[in-house]
Amino acid sequence: MKIIAVDPQKNLSKEEFKMKKKVISVLLCAAMAASVLAGCAGTTASAPVADAAPAATEEAATEEAAPAEAAAEEAAPAAEGAGTFAIVTKSAGNPFMDRLASGFSEVIEAAGGSVVRQDPESATADAQITVIQSLISQGVDTIAISANDANALISVCNEAKEAGIKVLTLDSDVDPGARAVFCNQAGVEAVGQQLIDAVYDLTGGEGQYAILSATSQATNQNAWIDAMKSIQESDDKYANIELVEVAYGDDEPQKSTDQTQALLQNYPDLKVICAPTTVGIAAAAKVLQDQKSSVKLTGLGLPSEMAEYIGDDDAHSCPYMFLWNPIDLGRLAGYASLALYDGTITGAAGETFEAPTLEASPYTIVDNGNGTEIILGPPFKFDPSNIDEWKEVY
Repeated sequence: MKIIAVDPQKNLSKEEFKMKKKVISVLLCAAMAASVLAGCAGTTASAPVADAAPAATEEAATEEAAPAEAAAEEAAPAAEGAGTFAIVTKSAGNPFMDRLASGFSEVIEAAGGSVVRQDPESATADAQITVIQSLISQGVDTIAISANDANALISVCNEAKEAGIKVLTLDSDVDPGARAVFCNQAGVEAVGQQLIDAVYDLTGGEGQYAILSATSQATNQNAWIDAMKSIQESDDKYANIELVEVAYGDDEPQKSTDQTQALLQNYPDLKVICAPTTVGIAAAAKVLQDQKSSVKLTGLGLPSEMAEYIGDDDAHSCPYMFLWNPIDLGRLAGYASLALYDGTITGAAGETFEAPTLEASPYTIVDNGNGTEIILGPPFKFDPSNIDEWKEVY
């Protein structure tokens, strides 16, 4: 696995680092504002304006980190006091994870910290355990993890905590006792409500639908799917739509393609596929569009990957979909990592911290009944009216 590490500028005390973080954040905000103004001066196109819309720059969206190929121990150590901040993605080659990591790195680098990025070769708990153990040996200060399994990572996360490392999660959580706080892209109920309502809409209120998920252990996927089921079961409005199967593509393009084809073959009366995974929805969209299938698609996808499939006619497989900004989610985890490192927060409910480049700053840590979390914001709907604008962003 290959490590991407950024050397810090100088030896800093933790207090000096905390002050530097605040100063650099202000400068970063100013630079981003100047960039936006410059972009506006050169074009007459209007930007999306929905309150819940993701905010990102094209520059940040194009930052792509290479998949990991070397051992974590090969990373250059940070200067004493500046802090070394690690991020562990779900797997290499996942575009959502690439953008997540780019936002995280942007914030940490701007504050003068050193970034270590680890991309496991497969979307499994075992692969993540291996890289986390290597990060523990390296002695990083914080580890932000997008978990492949909520329970299988408990032991290694506790091992990291015992070594004095601050552990947090983003995108997909672990057991709350094994981390300080979870950076959540959106509230579970909000995502579940959006998705089940989309299924209801696209089926016309009756008929069969299937879910194409990532892995069967993915905590975020399972939580959203459970929310969809709970909402459907508790409201007679959804009585005439039928969930026939939850299939798993393991966040692999080929397996997601195969699972989509199997769903079409096994359920000839299928009306809708809901894929709450960016890898799965892109694979399913291509299958449906190539086969000119009447089955419609919705879920969570990247605008840049899904633009050609978004449309409200028979020639397009996906009338609309949802997502949040993965770059902003990475930024949120970056700010939370910095705040854990310098002692601004511990992960307890009620604590607040600044995230200057994010519109919702300051953020407050809340108790979700199963541990503490920080919610980035609500999902945003992408449809034919705005997809051309957002496909250029991320």
